[in-house]
Amino acid sequence: MSNKITIGQVGSVENRILLIRGGKVIIDADLAEFYRVSTKRLREQIRRNKNRFPDDFMFKLTRAEMKEVADACSHLTNIRYSRTTPYALTEHGAIMAATVLNSEQAVEMSIFIVRAFVKLRGAIASHKELAGKIRALERRATLHDKHIVSLVKAIKQLIGPSAVPKKRQIGFNISEKK
Repeated sequence: MSNKITIGQVGSVENRILLIRGGKVIIDADLAEFYRVSTKRLREQIRRNKNRFPDDFMFKLTRAEMKEVADACSHLTNIRYSRTTPYALTEHGAIMAATVLNSEQAVEMSIFIVRAFVKLRGAIASHKELAGKIRALERRATLHDKHIVSLVKAIKQLIGPSAVPKKRQIGFNISEKK
């Protein structure tokens, strides 16, 4: 099997990017798999180079987040029973991890990971734009609905049967009273 990454594998990277604490991250176990190193080795290098990983590059998951990730991702069910909580790395953290690992595979794979993050960012931006357009259409449709209802009422008033006044009888009528 070759070490080269195929285009099909880029999609698998996108599927491993999660939204945690309002940001897009990748779990250290997934990153280690992509970089073809053990999770233990990746965590070891992160600990040795802690100054290269500020809080906006990486953070540790809480136990509750770890359980939620394990429930949501079938490939990460084994982290539920881990004694150590996993790291969640942002796009910049994933690149930094590739530099501290200093392997050819890690450098090649970091390019695909960055592309996956960028593609996801573009998809989210297009969804926001689309959501804005849908809201504008809903507002216009609501306004149009109001206009249509008022037009229908006006047409009904014009077409509808108006009360025909009673015809007065000609002549003299005596109504008998009891």
